[in-house]
Amino acid sequence: MTPADPRLDPRPVIAAVRDGRGLDGAGAALIARGLAEGWVSDAQAGAFAMAVLMRGLDAAGRVALTLAMRDSGDVLRWDLPGPVVDKHSTGGIGDTVSLILAPLAACCGAYVPMISGRGLGHTGGTLDKLEAIPGFRTALAEDEFRRVVAGTGCAIVAAGPELAPADARLYAIRDESATVGSLDLITASILSKKLAAGLDALVLDVKQGSGAFLRNPQAALDLARALVSTAQGAGCRVRALVTDMDQPLARAAGNALELREAIAVLTGAQGQGALRELSLSLSAACLDLVGLSGAGAALQGGAAAERFARMVVAQGGPADLLDRPDRHLPAAPVIRPVPGHGRVAAIDTEALGHAVVALGGGRLHAGDRIDPRVGLADLLRIGEEAGAGRPLAFVHAASEAAAEAAVATVQAAYLLGDGPGPGPLIRCEVSPDD
Repeated sequence: MTPADPRLDPRPVIAAVRDGRGLDGAGAALIARGLAEGWVSDAQAGAFAMAVLMRGLDAAGRVALTLAMRDSGDVLRWDLPGPVVDKHSTGGIGDTVSLILAPLAACCGAYVPMISGRGLGHTGGTLDKLEAIPGFRTALAEDEFRRVVAGTGCAIVAAGPELAPADARLYAIRDESATVGSLDLITASILSKKLAAGLDALVLDVKQGSGAFLRNPQAALDLARALVSTAQGAGCRVRALVTDMDQPLARAAGNALELREAIAVLTGAQGQGALRELSLSLSAACLDLVGLSGAGAALQGGAAAERFARMVVAQGGPADLLDRPDRHLPAAPVIRPVPGHGRVAAIDTEALGHAVVALGGGRLHAGDRIDPRVGLADLLRIGEEAGAGRPLAFVHAASEAAAEAAVATVQAAYLLGDGPGPGPLIRCEVSPDD
């Protein structure tokens, strides 16, 4: 219900955006406060979202909305002997960079209070991957979160209800009001949560390609530029990389399977590869923003692996996870190869993500339960050859029937034949000076 105080009436703010007169700081603060406190109704929130979608916001309006949503709840303040940094990805398949970047940056003198999300739709979630570890806790009270970050240098947790509550409300409304695609609302949603963590610097990984939220190259570039300009306007040092999602980043998709691959990169059991390359590139970009370096040495020398192990223990997981991952990570009872013959010309990467969801490894609705065991492993990449004992992938499933269905889906997702080969892993980089 709208408060009796006319100064708290959201309708003039909605009308201003609807009529193209824009959004100022006072209007954004009123909308964000009303969303968080509940006196902006669902109808008014939907009207505001639609007005933003149809008329758009200028750069100042995006900054105003981002800061207002950030300030609708708690904003963390840190007193640490190093800069506070983080990374955000717009989501993809086989993207476990966060599990590698957080300990890497911590080894190099930064502190990483990473507030992450869960998978929804065809993309995976960092929290779901970590919760494949027995005992690992992603829901930490603020005082414990602070202790882990201060003592370990990094922690990866779920956002509490006190961080950016206006965004949590508007996020749900966007789905109901068909306004999910608004660049301005996407930008404010991503950044309000990240900036509420009290960051000095943020690196952004904007995915583009067949497995990304944004398939169109120009749309991905537009989002990267909006994120960078808005974060800078909000006082945070920032850089964005637009990266390839025309094929899975890792060779695995599925929670425990991706976790195994991240561990292999951290421990050096897996050498060169796209996951390792992008993890180092994003880590280096993040560290450079705050005048630090050394990601390559931290990974090569094993310091990042040791730091990850410390974080796992601090958040409730086993101390010997990196030494004996097979002892702790769950494994699927059914493993089946996906036959194929020929050179991989292209991949419908979104279809691979949906195959993981159908196996039980993802969720279509927020409350769905996840089976951490299932997924796809040893995925061939574009330009590689299937056949002669080398399948397109291996399906890890809970049942024979589920495996059979996934095999058919994966086969359909791979286009075999002649093709142009893989594109560059990093499509472009966007900084505030661009």
